[in-house]
Amino acid sequence: MTGPLLAGVKHMHVIEIDRDIVGQLKQDFLSQQLTIHEGDALKFDFATLGSDLRVIGNLPYNISTPILFHLAQSSAHLRDIHVMLQKEVVERMVALPSTSEYGRLSVMLQYQFTMDKVLDVPAEAFRPAPKVESAVVRMLPRRHAPACDEALLAHVVAKAFGQRRKMLRNALKGVFEAEDFAALGLDPGGRAENLAVGDFVRATNYLAGKQR
Repeated sequence: MTGPLLAGVKHMHVIEIDRDIVGQLKQDFLSQQLTIHEGDALKFDFATLGSDLRVIGNLPYNISTPILFHLAQSSAHLRDIHVMLQKEVVERMVALPSTSEYGRLSVMLQYQFTMDKVLDVPAEAFRPAPKVESAVVRMLPRRHAPACDEALLAHVVAKAFGQRRKMLRNALKGVFEAEDFAALGLDPGGRAENLAVGDFVRATNYLAGKQR
């Protein structure tokens, strides 16, 4: 991907952990074109590259979710993200409420990004062909996310989806009482998958207010 991308930009940063690939990149491209950061993307501080960053990559499928959450920590510095992932992961990311694909990943990423699946990539596009289908997703940071304690939001969402077939009154037992559901206008007999991202944010803000 590096060569075709450099044909369209003056300079690019790459993050690569594989020493052999780093060596090849140094052979193939001038330092004026390419800055190489040798190391683990999960530990890299994207904010050090400045602002208005455009992130492009074919993410390792086995650690794609941790990388996405790591990137989300630098969302204020990003213009957009375009990455290729396993198709099932992309479908979970962009899923709508009340669908089987909608879950913790959907809520936590949709809280910080607007996302669209822009391209399906069949297994036949690779040699050798893998056993999974792929897709490219576009992620645009939300500049005015609702005020929310993100650690508390993550806790509420994880608990709600921990046993997703449970009704909310049971899944969130000990966190929300009957009067809390009434105050929020949420059906305690519903399930986590029935709540929109905004519902989780409202519930978290309400809980934070109670704790204060």
